[in-house]
Formats: sequence, C-alpha cells, structure tokens
Amino acid sequence: MNFMERAFLIIAGLFSVAAAIFLWRWNLDGAFVAGALGVVAWFLSLRTRLRRANLAAEEASNLETDDFGDENEE
Repeated sequence: MNFMERAFLIIAGLFSVAAAIFLWRWNLDGAFVAGALGVVAWFLSLRTRLRRANLAAEEASNLETDDFGDENEE
C-alpha cells in the first residue's frame, strides 16, 4: 500500500466518522456532504490501487514480449 492509497483511506475514514457525528446531531445535510466526500476519497484510493496494478501488469507484459522497435523506424 503506497502513500496516496493510505492517505485516501484515512481521509475516507475521517469523513465517515464526520458523517456519523452529523447524523447523530441530526444534521442531515452535513452528513450527506461528509458521506459523499468519504465515498469520493475511497474511490480515489481504489483508483490509485488499480492504476498501480495496471502499470505493473503493463511493465511485466513489456518485459515478456520481444519488442524490436517501431515498424516506422529505420
């Protein structure tokens, strides 16, 4: 788990706690905004994880193939 993924997960957790506090105090608008921001932070965490996995798979794929360069190169 890299720094950005961990940071987004921590932010998502903090927004979830804030949403729970807003719900407890019957501030429904604040709970909605905090919950929505928490979901956005969680999706950004998921995006960074998938992007890192995709880059690793592309790098492994590039190492497996014998690429002799572009066809247009002379």
